[in-house]
Amino acid sequence: MMDFNILTLGCKVNQYESQAMREDLLRHGYVPSKDKEHADITIINSCTVTSVSDAKNRKLIHRVRRENPEGIVVLTGCMPQAFPEEMERFTECDIILGNKERAKLIPAIERFCVERNRLLDIPVHQNQGALFESMTVSAFSEHTRAFIKIEDGCNRFCSYCIIPYARGRVRSKPLAELKAEIEVLASRGYREVVLVGINLSAYGQGEDFDLADAVEAACAVEGIARVRLGSLEPEQMTEPLIARLAAQPKFCPQFHLSLQSGCDRTLKAMNRHYDSAEYMAIVDRLRAAFDNASVTTDVMVGFAGETGEDFQASLNFVKSVGFAKVHVFPYSQRKGTRAADAPDQVEPAEKERRAKVMGDLVEQSRRDFLTSQVGLTEEVLFERLRRGCLEGYTKNYTPVRVISDDSSLCGEVRQVRLVEVGKDCCMGEWIIE
Repeated sequence: MMDFNILTLGCKVNQYESQAMREDLLRHGYVPSKDKEHADITIINSCTVTSVSDAKNRKLIHRVRRENPEGIVVLTGCMPQAFPEEMERFTECDIILGNKERAKLIPAIERFCVERNRLLDIPVHQNQGALFESMTVSAFSEHTRAFIKIEDGCNRFCSYCIIPYARGRVRSKPLAELKAEIEVLASRGYREVVLVGINLSAYGQGEDFDLADAVEAACAVEGIARVRLGSLEPEQMTEPLIARLAAQPKFCPQFHLSLQSGCDRTLKAMNRHYDSAEYMAIVDRLRAAFDNASVTTDVMVGFAGETGEDFQASLNFVKSVGFAKVHVFPYSQRKGTRAADAPDQVEPAEKERRAKVMGDLVEQSRRDFLTSQVGLTEEVLFERLRRGCLEGYTKNYTPVRVISDDSSLCGEVRQVRLVEVGKDCCMGEWIIE
């Protein structure tokens, strides 16, 4: 029987979809390759969020073809869906599939094995009425936490973002399917589930359910100790939604609220749907509703037209929020988006300088957050044993290390007192029960 490798770039949604493809291949008799470099079939699940992502895709395709000259190379994911007109020239790939119907993967492989003709199948996304692509997973690479895709697509069209073209419009996993999938994962020993999506906050849009319903359904599954959310759009965190989340004891008070910029002028140019005052009001509501909540975010620097004053405004706002963690990245011009052709593009060297300044600021913010956790007693879900320490996370996603060699505690929740700040974590000691 033919063996396979799946190489995944990009977000947690991509990781979930790769796991779903893996399980589909296993059901059809294909086997995982024992060699990470060589396989009869190599599937590249691509990301296209930036032009840098595309460069990584191309580099990976070249390497895979070089190392597997006789193997079948499959390209799928966001890049072919966003740029189908360019795929004809990706001749190193034998099969190119879009981001819409992964059920076509096995038939495409079987057809290629018979005909040996290059196959491109990239159906366009529907503007309305599309159904959520049915797929499930029963395991995940992490042994204690599982990511579950519950939403796909985005209707926002931020001026820098290609993803609505790669992912189509918002559609949502039905609640019954969500609960059934979590029940299987719980039966396999998973203690925490993370609900993820392309625009997760839009879950249930156009339906008779919403994100709170998804969280409540997940929390109701016996055996699941924690339910966590992926990245969220801030203005969609309404007061009723926050109240319903706060009523769930299993819900983890960690909120990744996408900011992008703390400057109102830049936010408007980005076509974001909030300003800095609205963002801060939402953060305040979350901190009032949840004990010891953590707020993390993404910040882009050097966006088209961002002046020195705009950058300083963003810097000041980020400092005022006091984020637990921030991912800082320079703006990358993305072909196919409105911002790519905007005037007053910032020079690459200046983008890097601003990224360094913002990075230094958020590094201190991270340290301040970890320091604020010292002295607290928290429940930690331990995930791995590494270098003489058990490592895990609190409900607000503070990383914790405890000196121990007891691997049987992986997957267990234990009370831990946080005693000092380590390297990007808190060191803990056991609470004797």
